Amino acid sequence: MRFFLPLITVAGLALPLFAQIGPVPAEANLRLRTSFDLTVNAPYAQTAPLFGPEGERAWAGKHWDPKFIYPQPAHDEEGAVFTVSHGPYNAVWVNTIFDFEGRRFQYVYFLPDLMVTVIDVHFNPISAKSTAVHVDYTRTAITPEGNQHVRAMSESDKTAGKEWQQAIEEALTRGKLATHP
Repeated sequence: MRFFLPLITVAGLALPLFAQIGPVPAEANLRLRTSFDLTVNAPYAQTAPLFGPEGERAWAGKHWDPKFIYPQPAHDEEGAVFTVSHGPYNAVWVNTIFDFEGRRFQYVYFLPDLMVTVIDVHFNPISAKSTAVHVDYTRTAITPEGNQHVRAMSESDKTAGKEWQQAIEEALTRGKLATHP
């Protein structure tokens, strides 16, 4: 009993200290930024449309199937709103910048209860026949559950440049693609 009494006393004195510390905080929502560069062997007027939601259909694969809410009929423009299935999730996308002359496109999409992604695309014509493209992804978890999605998608962003370049080159080889008017 003599042994337990001091132990109980110390625990009783420490209890108010632990109460002040409070509960262990949940994991903070992640925000990760990744970027990549690629070169498209086509003039800017042919390259830029490939990075609009409609133009991307030519190279992005079957999983890329935007369903336009606005505009109707569907076409690439600033302010366009569309949805895209991401596995079991339905993402809502907004084209926030579609500046052909300024050589910049930007998209924001969100996966409800998981994350928000901002995609910035910058173009730099290298020559009359090639265009450098720089892509930035900023992904922000909006819930603790979104952290795993932010981590996984940011990891896959690291290899996207090579994959995009190969897919675009194959699309260019297959045939004539649209150009910006």
